[in-house]
Amino acid sequence: MKLLLCSASPRRRDLLSALGIEFVAAPSHIDESRRPGEPVLDYVRRMAREKARARLGFVALAADTVVVVGDEVLGKPSDRSDAARMLRLLSGIEHRVITAVCVGDRVTSVTTTVKFAPLSETQVRWLADSGDGDDKAGAYAVQGLAGAFVERIDGSFTNVVGLPLAETVAMLAEAGVELPWKD
Repeated sequence: MKLLLCSASPRRRDLLSALGIEFVAAPSHIDESRRPGEPVLDYVRRMAREKARARLGFVALAADTVVVVGDEVLGKPSDRSDAARMLRLLSGIEHRVITAVCVGDRVTSVTTTVKFAPLSETQVRWLADSGDGDDKAGAYAVQGLAGAFVERIDGSFTNVVGLPLAETVAMLAEAGVELPWKD
């Protein structure tokens, strides 16, 4: 079965490509606004499900990742000052990274806890001004510059990058997607 990646994320493409999984990428263009009062887990699962709406002839894979501090959802920053605001919030604390993955009509979510070192204002500005976190939830890329300030990760590293591979590969196998390793 052919795989359709419903995402514009270069990180998700890179993760699947590194495993040798063949796919076609076609980003979904949907309203990604959180509904008033919508619980975080419901929101991220709804985003993944809406991105993966049925695509004939393909098994659709969609994912949505959010960074959560308390009950505040940090999506992609609107600009560099918003990125700096998010990085200040993350400075010195643990936060959750939640990714919902939808393959076909099945949705699962993975949560990873990340602990940032305390960041000085100079470090915050440097990270924000670098642009490394411009299009990333929480304004950072664990595999990028911000990785220098991550003290601890409890859970899936690839989840923090944007696609929890262990869970995704299991879902793809269940959906009949041909994987490069054959049993």
